[in-house]
Amino acid sequence: MTTISRKNSVPWFLWPFWALWKLVTGILILTGRFAAVIIGLVLILAGGLLSLTIIGAIIGVPLLIIGLLLVFRGLF
Repeated sequence: MTTISRKNSVPWFLWPFWALWKLVTGILILTGRFAAVIIGLVLILAGGLLSLTIIGAIIGVPLLIIGLLLVFRGLF
């Protein structure tokens, strides 16, 4: 006789706590993604403005690239 074991099953009496935990972690994940997108856009703007000068391009281009990577990470 084989027994079927569920690794991800939650007992019925713990379900409300599990659901609340999933809700809180979901909200925190979305907040972190939103913050990454906003910070990325600010870095893109700052990098673009710094890149308008020749000397500022040394710092502006890496800021722009880091901002792009943050936006991509936040969206995908």
